[in-house]
Amino acid sequence: MIICKSETELSFMREAGRIVADCHRLLAEHIEPGITTGELDHMADQYIRSQGAVPSFKGYNGFPASICASVNEQLVHGFPGSRILNEGDIVTFDIGAQYRGYHGDSAWTYPVGSISSDARRLLDVTKGALMAGLALVKPDVRLFTISHAIQKYIEDAGFSVVREYVGHGIGAKLHEEPQIPNYGIADRGPRLKPGMVLAIEPMVNAGARHVRTLEDNWTVVTVDGSLCAHFEHTVAVTPDGMEIFTTT
Repeated sequence: MIICKSETELSFMREAGRIVADCHRLLAEHIEPGITTGELDHMADQYIRSQGAVPSFKGYNGFPASICASVNEQLVHGFPGSRILNEGDIVTFDIGAQYRGYHGDSAWTYPVGSISSDARRLLDVTKGALMAGLALVKPDVRLFTISHAIQKYIEDAGFSVVREYVGHGIGAKLHEEPQIPNYGIADRGPRLKPGMVLAIEPMVNAGARHVRTLEDNWTVVTVDGSLCAHFEHTVAVTPDGMEIFTTT
């Protein structure tokens, strides 16, 4: 069942999204060669709690940190820790905050210093795919029309769509219905209605689409070792379109 949120619930989610977006801005200011992912995780944890919220991910199914920090060939669910970011890396921060019982969720892939032109293009295409999907969010649009637009944007650019991980509804639970794949056939799936809140999140590989999970049972990497990127916004369907809650 897809839950449509009340105005009160939307106000809580709007604030959760604001906290997530501001946390991204904070971390972006501190990304530089030599900093560790653990230092950035600590910074995020302190900021989220200072806003009267709690990190959505810490303890979620046993996840040990407040954010996910995934570097280079790591797609999602990377553990922050002693890893040092180096010039030319790309790093994805997936950040969630729970405010008054409701979640906001956003991921963004950042350059560390100067990156290659190929890495920059990967980031630009993944972000562009997110925006192509968001441009279609409005009442009565069928969900997989968004999925199809994301897939087409990515594949037309020569990159691969990860199929094992998808976007999702969000609200009082971090993951709610519906699942939102980044591939699909247009004009299929449930129709969007005002009050639905969605976490739309293209995940893109520079090489083949296949991924695997490391022995820590969390960190997901590309099978071929290619770079990957991940961009995500939490958005609400409004009567005349959509509102992004996690604008950075």
